[in-house]
Amino acid sequence: MNLEKTWRWFGDNDSISLAEIQQIGIEGIVTALHHIPNGEVWTVEEIKKTQHKIEEHGMRWSVVESLPVHESFKYGGDDRDRLISNYKESLKNLGKCGIKTICYNFMPVIDWIRTELDHKLPNGSEVLYFNFVDFVVFDLCVLDRKAAENEYPINIVEKAKKRYSEMSSQDIANLVDTIIVKTQGFIDGITADNPEEAIAIFQELLAQYTHIDDVQLRDNLKYFLEAIIPTAEENGIKMCIHPDDPPMKVLGLPRIVGSRDDIKWILDTVPSASNGLTFCTGSLGAGVHNDLDGMVEEFADRIYFAHLRSTQQQPEGDFFEAEHLEGSVDMYNIIKNLVQEVDRRDLEISMPMRVDHGRKILFDSEGNYHPGYPLLGRMKAMAEITGMTAAIERSLQG
Repeated sequence: MNLEKTWRWFGDNDSISLAEIQQIGIEGIVTALHHIPNGEVWTVEEIKKTQHKIEEHGMRWSVVESLPVHESFKYGGDDRDRLISNYKESLKNLGKCGIKTICYNFMPVIDWIRTELDHKLPNGSEVLYFNFVDFVVFDLCVLDRKAAENEYPINIVEKAKKRYSEMSSQDIANLVDTIIVKTQGFIDGITADNPEEAIAIFQELLAQYTHIDDVQLRDNLKYFLEAIIPTAEENGIKMCIHPDDPPMKVLGLPRIVGSRDDIKWILDTVPSASNGLTFCTGSLGAGVHNDLDGMVEEFADRIYFAHLRSTQQQPEGDFFEAEHLEGSVDMYNIIKNLVQEVDRRDLEISMPMRVDHGRKILFDSEGNYHPGYPLLGRMKAMAEITGMTAAIERSLQG
């Protein structure tokens, strides 16, 4: 199959084991060395420990997601050159171990954002949900960010103020827990015993970007790429930047990977085959401004990894995780373009793809899964994407 079936695994602390993943028919694992602090070197010894565990279960370590990009790279801290040196050493060590695809993001402070992690749909399944008004409540009323009132549509601000006035202290605590702790905790280690502590930690992180705008963040990304891409080239590594999720301005932070023009700038500014893209259809698909069909065609030769999921756009900027073959993403056309690109490249190993942000179905609500990564919902999605891919490949063979 032209698209390698991969699965995100969060290491030994993941409640889904490699033995269970192997039974699903997965070919490659997407993971990271989660136990190594951000900024430290990944040694060959530590890489091989995880690689051997994966290989013992008949799979390969296909993609690193992520080799973390330290915040210092993004805001241009005094220690970034030392940290970049460590990053390059980790790249060399991954190359020595034959791991050649690195997914990373350049989103300041916060990774993907949702306001609900278990929004129930009429059929009983539960999905990740982004409610724009609730998010403005968090930004304007909970964080009390003064500039926020002028950054959102007037009607949304009015609705947010009204909703905040009707929220209980528990409602507010739940919103803080969802956006800061549960979503970010397993990604960048933000933990807190109460909402006030979580907010204080978060505000300190936001303060690092007080004087950083889109232009400066672009300059810092260019600095990072110009420093590490030669090492990636020397070691046959493909760096694959992940789009912003959602692809919009949030919390007054600069965001530079949310549109076709953003991606073109990134790929053009360091025009190396090692400077590539993770094509995340869910992240990009949450933006009404994005033409995914056009983007997959334009950037096909620089796409080295795919996150295949669909989002359902709704009025006023809301969206939720749709069924993988439904929603606002034309998954058929996306997969067809990726399959044709892999055929064109004539690769020995197919392009890795993974399904993402599955719904909670059946017994998933009983499992201790990371937000967005249930077992059964992702299995269902993988079956759907695999079936569509097989049908497309067969049709293209004539």
